[in-house]
Amino acid sequence: MLAALKEAKKAYNKDEIPVGAVIVKNNKIISRGHNLSITKNDPTAHAEIIAIRNASKKLKNYRLNGCQMYVTLEPCPMCAGAIVHSRIEKLFYAAEDTKTGACKSVFNIVNNKKLNHRINFFSGYFKEESKSLLQEFFKNKR
Repeated sequence: MLAALKEAKKAYNKDEIPVGAVIVKNNKIISRGHNLSITKNDPTAHAEIIAIRNASKKLKNYRLNGCQMYVTLEPCPMCAGAIVHSRIEKLFYAAEDTKTGACKSVFNIVNNKKLNHRINFFSGYFKEESKSLLQEFFKNKR
């Protein structure tokens, strides 16, 4: 999660919403990402999507079997859908997103019984650090 927080700080320094993600396989980081939606003028350039794209290229596979994702904020519906479709095994996220969270806060996409894959997820790791970074970012925007 510390590596994901470093990615979130990169986003913060680029004046992007500070969310970072890393993907791990066999206890090794294989991919990193941070929000770049504003920089790239791309609404899909979320940390999770970037990390998934990079991991898929590295593994030369659109399925990320045996991988875990660490992300600083509960994934939104778009990202949760991509996590399910990529077959990530486990998801760890820091802070809950009470407005758009798609693991448990607003929706439950990652464990929806109507979908053909479900994700084991765990929350709260480095929650305060992630939450503080997000709060500082939005406070500076006001």
